[in-house]
Amino acid sequence: MVETMKREWFSNIRGDILAGIVVALALIPEAIAFSIIAGVDPMVGLYASFSIAVIISFVGGRPGMISAATGAMALLMVPLVRDHGLEYLLAATILTGIIQLLLGVFKIAKLMKFIPRGVMIGFVNALAILIFMAQVPHFIGISNLTYIYVAITLLIVYIAPKFIKGVPAPLIAIIILTSVALFTNADLRTVGDLGEISQTLPVFLIPDIPFNLETLMIILPYAFALAIVGLLESLLTASIVDDMTDTESDKNKESRGQGIANIINGFFGGMAGCAMIGQSVINVKSGGRGRLSTFVAGSFLMFLIIVLGDLVVQIPMPVLVGIMIMVSISTFDWSSFSYLVKAPRTDAIVMVVTVAIVVITNDLSKGVLAGVLLSAIFFVAKISNIKLTKKAKDNTISYYLTGQLFFASVDDFIDAFDYDVKDKKIILDFSNSHVWDDSAVGAIDKVVLKYQENDNEVILKGLNEKSKRMIDRLAVSDV
Repeated sequence: MVETMKREWFSNIRGDILAGIVVALALIPEAIAFSIIAGVDPMVGLYASFSIAVIISFVGGRPGMISAATGAMALLMVPLVRDHGLEYLLAATILTGIIQLLLGVFKIAKLMKFIPRGVMIGFVNALAILIFMAQVPHFIGISNLTYIYVAITLLIVYIAPKFIKGVPAPLIAIIILTSVALFTNADLRTVGDLGEISQTLPVFLIPDIPFNLETLMIILPYAFALAIVGLLESLLTASIVDDMTDTESDKNKESRGQGIANIINGFFGGMAGCAMIGQSVINVKSGGRGRLSTFVAGSFLMFLIIVLGDLVVQIPMPVLVGIMIMVSISTFDWSSFSYLVKAPRTDAIVMVVTVAIVVITNDLSKGVLAGVLLSAIFFVAKISNIKLTKKAKDNTISYYLTGQLFFASVDDFIDAFDYDVKDKKIILDFSNSHVWDDSAVGAIDKVVLKYQENDNEVILKGLNEKSKRMIDRLAVSDV
């Protein structure tokens, strides 16, 4: 226990602190922007980012991953805030956490194994595209000076690591270019232009709503959607950080941790949040590996707001835009272009569909769910192909079935037989097959009854134990 704590908290102190500082600076404009999307005060997103990051650093299952207010969650909140207001959102946030905690207790993370690689690649690429698209309004068509600052930021972030190893390149870019902008009084948009920041700490509160069944019915659909989307994004992000750091994480603990963080967060005036792949990538790329980096990110975020708020609002937006563009470039899986050529066509289609739906809907959950559903359909189509081999000898006709017999293959199974025979011994050999469901048993019944109508004797052989039990339990024919 002590060794684990030392490894997760204090094995990379310098790297974690510096990375956390960079993440905190990058969190501010995003938290404000997500608050605006949801239709709430900017401080709601900032409080959420502070609370969730600090709490998840203790109770999460993936060290070095950043959780805070996110765009995917903010989009789901819009109708609730519009129709019922902030207090209902806070109640929904608490209920979201309770649902996530329960899902973690019931080990929801085991469902991650059902997400194919094509969906994972599509998720990462779509997120990279969304990160880039989110920056476009902050630099396109504003001014030539904005383009210059974005370009210089990209150069610093790309070149600095080749010469300076101890300080994260994004932090170098923020310090240098903010100083230049202030010194030259450059006409640039700043963080403060996104929304007003009040220099106050969050306080404990109980949502001012009626505690009755009607309120529950209002917030439950939103809370359930937020819980599923939050866990989906968090667990996928955890898997990506696992790959980036070549380490393992406890996905069920992460699920429980997300729940605990959102419960507490809701009582301190924050909107529901989850893991952020963009900020997590920034953290890892900046040298963050342990829980300390996540804790520093949340704590320093609040320090920036309370103590350095007047300075933070003067950070030029083009600098943060440049950092996020570099994040999108490094997040995108450029090998996926060769994957499109080399992978099976169905896998390539799944990846493209996942990306397209996420980009079109701006909703990661819809793309991932569509990708998983499409993969399932393709898989069913592949394994529904069955082969029936016929051999006749004397008065006996034997059919040898190869393949999986279930709802998607029963029509081909029924159509494969020749029923125009009489007084024969019909053997159906299932040695190379498996009977999976009631549809399969019904199809076998239909074949057997058709043969028996013409006074044929039907024998089933080669059934494995599970298939035989299912037929014995469900079949209506006498076989």
